[in-house]
Amino acid sequence: MARTLIKSGMVVTLDESVPDLRRGDVLIEGERIAAIAPEIAAADAEIIDARERIVMPGFVNAHIHTWQTGLRGVAADWTIPEYLHNMHAAIAPSLEPADIFIANLAGALGQLDAGVTTMVDWCHNNPTPAHTDAAIDGLGESGIRALFLHGSPKPDPQPGQKHFSEIPHPRAEIERLARGPLGAPDGRIGLGMAVLGPAYSTYEVSRHDLALARELGMICSMHVGGGQMRTPDGFPRLVAEGLIDERVNVVHGNNLADEQLRGLVGSGAGVTVTPEAELQMGFGDCLTGRLRALGAAPSLGSDVESSLGSDMFTVTRIALQAQRNLDNQQVIARTGRAPERISISCREALRWATIEGARMAGLEDRIGSLRPGKAADIVLLRADDLNLLPVVDPVASIVLHAGPGNVDTVLVGGRVMKRGGKLLYGELARRKAELAESSRRVLAAAGLRP
Repeated sequence: MARTLIKSGMVVTLDESVPDLRRGDVLIEGERIAAIAPEIAAADAEIIDARERIVMPGFVNAHIHTWQTGLRGVAADWTIPEYLHNMHAAIAPSLEPADIFIANLAGALGQLDAGVTTMVDWCHNNPTPAHTDAAIDGLGESGIRALFLHGSPKPDPQPGQKHFSEIPHPRAEIERLARGPLGAPDGRIGLGMAVLGPAYSTYEVSRHDLALARELGMICSMHVGGGQMRTPDGFPRLVAEGLIDERVNVVHGNNLADEQLRGLVGSGAGVTVTPEAELQMGFGDCLTGRLRALGAAPSLGSDVESSLGSDMFTVTRIALQAQRNLDNQQVIARTGRAPERISISCREALRWATIEGARMAGLEDRIGSLRPGKAADIVLLRADDLNLLPVVDPVASIVLHAGPGNVDTVLVGGRVMKRGGKLLYGELARRKAELAESSRRVLAAAGLRP
């Protein structure tokens, strides 16, 4: 079994059972972490010199539409109504399977490059099985760990066709995927469902889709936001029917009433916050503070590749500082004075971007923190870079100072994906050219110009 020793780094474990180390070693055997200690002797191991490096769990991007990687910048100035029409009805039908493949491959490589070791790919432009297979193949070739959430396209209906809100999730396609490699319980890419939910479908469709996900034992995620819900009383009814549990994930949810949010959280559902997208598209204040008041925590995602950057350093920072501001304003309104202490620590925010994302994906026992027995999904940051030096508090440095440019080394399941600041994917130049060509073709087909 291959062994790797990460030597003499500042180790941030984010695990309650394993303390951080100002200087320590991490031993990897095969795909898993074997030991974490101040010093480990392993003469037969390959050494990764972690002096002047911060060693941390890889980020988990809990919500990203990777199929839009070739459309970056298109939606930069769109509101949510513009996005829903322009992206889904006008542009999405122009993507062929090859476009989905290169977008997912390039998007996943970009995530690895920026320190993300696991991503939740919320794929809702797969009108044919070929599109779906191409998306999965792109993720697979990148080497990233992923949860692939199978969604459904949202075109404008043609005469005689049903509106997408009336169409149940396709059982046959989910069962086809579950019979393949994505159905393996310990595979690098897992399978879940990206459903419409009460915000975008009838109650009958919502009930069907959640019941199907429960029957198949899958994570079931849905958007909630961007205006009036299609079925306003959908969540209380689903809770009453027992269809909401820990496998259910709500994305956004800013406009949920307190009673609805309490019912969802009380039934075990998790919430993913995508702070930058929610700020841009008029969703309202992120749910972070309301979740904390209920004893829950959000996972974090970057969301829309066509309008926003997708690095988790920025996502985490915006999520933290936006909620700190709300908390500060509440104290000032109540007391007339600035708060005497900060409301949320950097460590808590970093957990949102790691272990809480792992929990959202049903992988908290495998990833999200550094602990012996867990998968060796590990990122090393250059602590001697000018924007980080000197590192007084490694966690604060990660959350409030670091960025993708500091990512030196990335491992997924013990396999080195990036070393010395360079991705090890061998055909990067060719794939970048393919992405650029795909972007030109798709935009032209949709009647748009770069």
